[in-house]
Amino acid sequence: MSRQFRLDPRLEADSVFVAALDLCDVRLMNDAAYPWLILVPRLADVIEIFDLDNATRHRLIDEIARAGEALRATVGAEKLNIAALGNQVPQLHVHVIARFRTDPAWPGPVWGAAPRRAYGADERGELIERLADRLT
Repeated sequence: MSRQFRLDPRLEADSVFVAALDLCDVRLMNDAAYPWLILVPRLADVIEIFDLDNATRHRLIDEIARAGEALRATVGAEKLNIAALGNQVPQLHVHVIARFRTDPAWPGPVWGAAPRRAYGADERGELIERLADRLT
């Protein structure tokens, strides 16, 4: 018997639900320094992209592109960083991070570059609404 999908508690604590796509839940990382989406395939026990069958892999790539397009259009990103690292949270998830020459980490990676700055409730709600409109 296979296990059911469960979102890793750390991903749940660090992010907020935006939209459900066919395969993935799209979540907004609670760090206002970088508009940052996380795509989490709703599949149990998946760690690496190559653990997915071919059709599911293609669907994931399509959803990453869709999320990237929505994020770029919503916030006017100069560049997107897209990565599936999983060093701290092994559950397969893909980061889609909007980058700007003015962000605190430019041009380096965002991890550990600056303390996390949580969104205000209104700011977060408005961004989620705009992203969800583009994604659904």
